[in-house]
Amino acid sequence: MPPDFSIRSRGIEIMDDLDCQGEVVNQTLRELDIINHWLGGNAVTLQAIQSSWKTIPKTQIITIADLGCGSGEMLRILARLAEKENRKVVLIGFDANPNIINYAITHSKEFKNITFQSTNVFSREFQNQKFDFILATLFMHHFAEEELVILFSSLKKQAKEAVIINDIHRHPLAYHSIKLLTSLFSRSAMVRFDAPLSVLRAFTKLELQRFLAASKIEKYTLSWKWAFRWQLIIPTQSV
Repeated sequence: MPPDFSIRSRGIEIMDDLDCQGEVVNQTLRELDIINHWLGGNAVTLQAIQSSWKTIPKTQIITIADLGCGSGEMLRILARLAEKENRKVVLIGFDANPNIINYAITHSKEFKNITFQSTNVFSREFQNQKFDFILATLFMHHFAEEELVILFSSLKKQAKEAVIINDIHRHPLAYHSIKLLTSLFSRSAMVRFDAPLSVLRAFTKLELQRFLAASKIEKYTLSWKWAFRWQLIIPTQSV
């Protein structure tokens, strides 16, 4: 039976198993970094953070949280970018899977301004923390609508400057393209299974607008970016 693109899938990705560990996870993280680089996914987040922090004085220390940080690649890119722009940043990666956090720590040892926490974003431990910016790249599609409303409501209170979301546009072309690419080039069974399912769990514009309205978020910028990504910027200075 062909996928139904009219509704979000409730399928469970292998990555959602917080006990996932070993080489299958490591191979998946390596391949996800490659996919995000070559398909332009990283650029969606980077463009948003650069446009958002440009008004902040370079003498100010900026704290940035990355939710579902995976290998920590986005934080490493940000650390290099901040150094190039002569900015001071404190970068914190969050993932509920401690095995993924261990991988990220191992691959980020040279960066003294990057730390990681194995923390559930719905926990009081996380929600009590505040940051200047909160990033979520390919993270939000893992959650059901009621969870997204809770999460959006919390994040808008935790971010002093902005929440920046980079996630997938659910579309047949996105689904069939990533299914073909991963079947041809991926050596990870997890990537081959999860990548197409991620598209089916992702969002239409109207769905994102509905989640934001339910979270009482009225001020935001929602833009479509190549390749089939939504860039959502929620400014929070007045919250």
